[in-house]
Amino acid sequence: MITVKEYRGHIRNWEALCRELGIQTNLSREERERLILARAYETWGYDMADHMHGMFAFALWDADREQLFCLRDQFGTKPFYYYQTDGGELLYGTTIRRIMEQPGFQKELNEEMLQIYLTLTYGAGEDTFFKGVKKLLPGRYLIWKDGNLTIKRYWRPEFHPDESKSLEDWADEIHNTLREILPEVKTEEERAESFLSGGVDSSYVLAMSDIKVTDSCGYDEERFDESGLAAETARILGRKNIRCRITPEEYFDTVSYVMYNMEQPLGDASSIVFALACRAAAEHTKICYSGEGSDEFFGGYNMYRNARRYGDNLKTFYVGNTNIMKEDEKKRILKNYSEDILPIHLVKDIYEENEGMDPLTKMSDVDIQLWLEGDIYLNVDKMSTAAGLEIRMPLTDRRIFDIASRMPSRYKVNEEQNKVAFRTAAARVLPEEIAFRKKLGFIVPIRIWMADERYNQDVREKFHSEAAEKFFHVDEINAIFDEYVGGNSDNWRKVWTIYAFLVWYDEYFVKR
Repeated sequence: MITVKEYRGHIRNWEALCRELGIQTNLSREERERLILARAYETWGYDMADHMHGMFAFALWDADREQLFCLRDQFGTKPFYYYQTDGGELLYGTTIRRIMEQPGFQKELNEEMLQIYLTLTYGAGEDTFFKGVKKLLPGRYLIWKDGNLTIKRYWRPEFHPDESKSLEDWADEIHNTLREILPEVKTEEERAESFLSGGVDSSYVLAMSDIKVTDSCGYDEERFDESGLAAETARILGRKNIRCRITPEEYFDTVSYVMYNMEQPLGDASSIVFALACRAAAEHTKICYSGEGSDEFFGGYNMYRNARRYGDNLKTFYVGNTNIMKEDEKKRILKNYSEDILPIHLVKDIYEENEGMDPLTKMSDVDIQLWLEGDIYLNVDKMSTAAGLEIRMPLTDRRIFDIASRMPSRYKVNEEQNKVAFRTAAARVLPEEIAFRKKLGFIVPIRIWMADERYNQDVREKFHSEAAEKFFHVDEINAIFDEYVGGNSDNWRKVWTIYAFLVWYDEYFVKR
């Protein structure tokens, strides 16, 4: 007998699986998906994820074998954690707080993660900021039997460029595949909205869907505000747009809420905006579409256009989308620094896996395996869950990645443009000025807000706090802060990353 002990997610191809596994389709979604998990395990065993499309993390108890089977989806869109107690028990769950509540858990800071975090702005790899709490990494499953833990990898990104197709061929394949996926993302009975920025990803998803209402964020600071572009896109596509205006006061008031619900520090300033967007959307919908995934799959970041010049040097320095602090700076500001804890160690195996691939493919592979899981999907999952909102990401799908894995890099980036084939596909349903609009990113006015004495008092206090004294040479981090306030806006990411950690530490080790 198979019992579902833990489950978070959404199985897209549930109708096909119900037919194949002999499951009634008129059940509630929760009953249906739990039955799918149990029957899929009985039918395909440890290979069950090969038959499933969607976002999922779960734990199954196999009574016949007397073992626990836990699995996380291929890209890590849903989190899963585990912890072995001193008494030999395994604690597990899709949140760290669930593990912390169980008997046998001992809360202790894993200070080594701070060195990784100060470079990447997130906790990469299997370790977390709580000593002994591990992440089950994407594309892995875990078996716990007779007190023994086994972890196996069932999927990893692989790339096999196909030179036989033209740009139009690739665009057709993207377009046709997305058209097949969209009907699976929700049932006809479900009502959903869609997050919409000024970019091609969310615009393309919207254009291909039957969504009627869109949600966007905006600021009074015009040079950071994409909401006008989003509203215009919605108007062109005949959809309604709801704008959430975010003020600096609201932004800073939300930081502790975000760090608590994130469960680990995240130095991505856009996470605060995303949290506010989720709370606003949750007031009028329970499901929202979002466009994550295509940048990493199809070459969406502007820095990818430099890939060729990096060449084989990539493996000596490229650790992902963010690289905020170098080792000499961390050594200067940290009270406890170890020469053995280096972010580059996290990507060594990835570079061994993609040996022989071109530089763009290597960069994408690193970001798919580290950045997406550690930052993007963590943020999406934690902030939507905290708000009571369910987010579904149509572009994060193995069938979409399969196209990207076969696409030569010249159809991803060139000297003038990024995401070339993807934008060409989007232009099937979007005006050229939207499909080929320059990537702006999820920009936030924090770089100017945090220098304003009206809003940065908590930052100043945290930089002089007992916690700051515990981990940092306070004079050094305040020199970074003072230089930033004095006009060096390039320092804002360093200031924010340190501040986010101190707020998180306050939430989990001072207040509680």
